[in-house]
Amino acid sequence: MGRNKLERFRQNEENPHVVQAGKKIFEEIKGQWKSFQFQNHHPLVVELACGRGEFTVGLARQYPEKNFVGVDIKGSRIWKGSSQALAEGLNNAAFLRTQIELLERFFAPGEINELWITFPDPRPREGDERKRLTSPRFLDCYRQLMADGGHIHFKTDNTGLFNYTDEVLSASTDIRIIRKTTDFYLSDWKDEHHGIRTRYEKMFMEKGETIKYIEFCFIQS
Repeated sequence: MGRNKLERFRQNEENPHVVQAGKKIFEEIKGQWKSFQFQNHHPLVVELACGRGEFTVGLARQYPEKNFVGVDIKGSRIWKGSSQALAEGLNNAAFLRTQIELLERFFAPGEINELWITFPDPRPREGDERKRLTSPRFLDCYRQLMADGGHIHFKTDNTGLFNYTDEVLSASTDIRIIRKTTDFYLSDWKDEHHGIRTRYEKMFMEKGETIKYIEFCFIQS
């Protein structure tokens, strides 16, 4: 392991914007994000597979009245966003280092007010369907964790994953698709994202890929 990576891991251990194994808060945070991490009662917004945290940090800058948590397993990735949050004093931005499959260990039912799924691995092989972050398996998880009326945003460059997600959502009787587009930057909603683009989003757009987007919510019974 290189010196740079080791130094980043050391900084993550000291950075209050990082919640990870080895810290007391890691074991106690479930259901307590607003009080333990942010010390306020603002809405909680979570980004899955946040990578370097460009989107989490960007949204935190734009919406100081909300709390943002980026989730990723790679400590060297979240080092970037967490360091930026620390440098800018963005106390409404934090990063959770864990596998997405373990979300229910760290968020209580109804705790998440808004969820972002940004450019996840498309997992194109049929055998990998259960690993797709918009598969029924993961939707069942989100269904438990989302607060009443909470919205979920999905962005991808991958046409296959977009079509798969659209089909799964449309077949679910308790899901309402609020809006969708196969070219986000030609839609009427592009300004709502304030020009915030992840590293991968920029890469895909430079290759000529259009960005697909779906916003949806669960219908309360």
